[in-house]
Amino acid sequence: MNEHASHKPYVAPETSMAEVTIRGLVLGSLLGILFAASSVYLGLKIGLTVSASIPIAVLSITIFRAFSRATILENNIVQTTGSAGESIAAGVAFTLPSLLLMGQDLEYMRILLVALLGGLLGVLMMIPLRHGLIVKEHGKLTYPEGTACADVLIVGEQGGTNAKTVFLGAGVGFGYAVLNQIVRFWKETAGWAVQGFKGASLAVEVAPAMIGVGYIIGPRTAANMMAGGSLAFLILIPLIHVFGDGLSAPIYPATKPISQMSPGELRNAYILYIGAGAVATGGIINLIRALPTIVAAFRRGLTSLRGAAVDAAAVLRTERDLPMSVVVGGSTLLVALIWIAPNLEINLVSAILIVVFGFFFVTVSSRITGEIGSSSNPISGMTVATLLITCLLFLAVGWVGPDYRAMALTTAAIVCVAASNGGTISQDLKTGFLVGGTPSRQQASILVGVVTSAAVIGGTLLFLNKSATTYRDVSADYPGYVAESDPGAETIAYRGKDYRVHYQPEPGLDVPVGKYLVDGSGQLRYLVDPGVCGTDLDRVVDLTPDEGKGKSVAVPGSAPARRVDGIAYRQVAIERAQAGVPVGSYLVDDAGAVAFRLDRVAKYDAPKARLFALIIDGILTQKLPWALVLVGVFLALMMELVGVASLPFAVGCYLPISTSTPIFVGGMVRMLVDKKTKTSAAEAELSPGVLLSSGLIAGGAIAGILYGVTEWAIADGKISASAFDRSRWLGALAHSDEVAMLPFLGLAALLYWTGTRGSRKNASA
Repeated sequence: MNEHASHKPYVAPETSMAEVTIRGLVLGSLLGILFAASSVYLGLKIGLTVSASIPIAVLSITIFRAFSRATILENNIVQTTGSAGESIAAGVAFTLPSLLLMGQDLEYMRILLVALLGGLLGVLMMIPLRHGLIVKEHGKLTYPEGTACADVLIVGEQGGTNAKTVFLGAGVGFGYAVLNQIVRFWKETAGWAVQGFKGASLAVEVAPAMIGVGYIIGPRTAANMMAGGSLAFLILIPLIHVFGDGLSAPIYPATKPISQMSPGELRNAYILYIGAGAVATGGIINLIRALPTIVAAFRRGLTSLRGAAVDAAAVLRTERDLPMSVVVGGSTLLVALIWIAPNLEINLVSAILIVVFGFFFVTVSSRITGEIGSSSNPISGMTVATLLITCLLFLAVGWVGPDYRAMALTTAAIVCVAASNGGTISQDLKTGFLVGGTPSRQQASILVGVVTSAAVIGGTLLFLNKSATTYRDVSADYPGYVAESDPGAETIAYRGKDYRVHYQPEPGLDVPVGKYLVDGSGQLRYLVDPGVCGTDLDRVVDLTPDEGKGKSVAVPGSAPARRVDGIAYRQVAIERAQAGVPVGSYLVDDAGAVAFRLDRVAKYDAPKARLFALIIDGILTQKLPWALVLVGVFLALMMELVGVASLPFAVGCYLPISTSTPIFVGGMVRMLVDKKTKTSAAEAELSPGVLLSSGLIAGGAIAGILYGVTEWAIADGKISASAFDRSRWLGALAHSDEVAMLPFLGLAALLYWTGTRGSRKNASA
């Protein structure tokens, strides 16, 4: 007898109970939107996301219990509907910001169509595989997250959940981030230079979302990321100073001498390429390592597809899938829409590639998640493979212009979303198989979740980008360049004047790729530095006399210059309040009078997007500092030779060390908790520490989006820069690195206390 034949779901196939309800779909959609927004934030911030199914299941049980009892199958529909948000958001946030690095713009309709069409395609392509992967291989494919989610639902049905832990984490994470980012009671990043070792620095972004991510991904991965960050900021950057400080001329791709560059500038000029080369290599290594599994998964997937037709007449409720007519007809319609949608600009070749790669990698993703879980699923590697092959085909036929680069990226983005969502629906269907859900109803509900989540993902991405966008005056940088006239170009008002938008998709007359504001004569006036993948971290803020405008301060002779509206000012850092001017960074005129304040803006690094842009530019434009990229390639290979997982190490090398450090702290807390409680891997998926971390991530990420709202309002002149900022209440304490660490260490202590208090109860109370 086959193992699946003896399986008895929690709810028998003959049992009839409420499953798909309006309130369930609404709650699932709302929770999916919540976790989609937080996943966009995480994907842009660190290039990682975490599974949302378990926290959504816990929240669903608790919310329904507070108002009226819900069935286990209804709660299962809620988590299925909501799970789409995280997987689609990951695919979008990992890929589409690459357009900004290629001198193009993000458009809502392009983002919406990639999220919607890719997400729907992933679900439909997985449906024929369900019987073979979920049913026939029950006992062989564990689907760890799906099994853990089923345990949560069953425990909740029997009367216990630990949702209060998720709510506690969300409340703490949100409140902490509001006080930190918006009210600014303490610094967002604590940092220290290593004395006597020029360029070496250590920093900690004291963020609840980051420590939560570190706890969930565990100590090994967190330590590997920290090792990569240490290599970049404690070894490579100081080494660049050792060899480069004596040079008077800049070294490509930097534009000023190394001796004059800060650690952040060195990272942007050199380390990013090294890190990107390492990340690409790590992703490819993961893909090569998984090739036997991929080939086997695809072969068995095709076998499952043939077997699905045989079992299509099954009448048991727990065996009903959506009809094959819906699968085939829907997939065909989606591919046609992908081809004809004007916003996607996909030609027939790319549409065919999407079908081929989409079905192949959805099949692979669906099986790999069953073996090693969603967190270890090499989606990035699959996307890299799609992008490499697509770009090489485009290069072979001479398609190398800006439009084709965008087309190659869109092709890979749709495949990425489809593969990611294919793995997610597989976990959901495993949960349904264990608890006794109806597959067709789950498949229909996640289609609903795709539609509702896709509608907000684009808005979230665009908003986060806009809220952190800055404008750098370049009026004196490119005097010989005149932008071509374009009567239909977009117009943007900045600092009281209207400017025409000019996109520079190809370097010309030493003008870098990017988005610019030009005046009536075609002269470049401002570089529009995006909030995602941008490098200009200072926003020019107008001041009132009460905020220090017009007051005189001392100006050091070495103060750097910065232009605003074509006028040169000196940049001065006020470390102690003087002459009524609060602590901060200011622009002053020749007489020393304060003219503007410079606010530090939190840009989003989007490491996966930078990687994909590097691949596209490397193949289609063949204009990259390949020596730096190859350093990263061999670093990743060296890590593999000594037995260290190269991908998390490479991501750590790529990200600012301020991001890797709090993740490392979270991983170390997880190590201490697991050591004390002796928690197994299965129990850890449901442990209070993981649930608290999920709440910290959600609360911190939502507060991050609220922070974006305030930044947008300040930049748009709708509110004063000091409307929320209350750092002046604490004076110098608000700017102290040591003080910033105190609440962060409090978070770590709360996480440890929660994790050790009840880990062995498996989230039941």
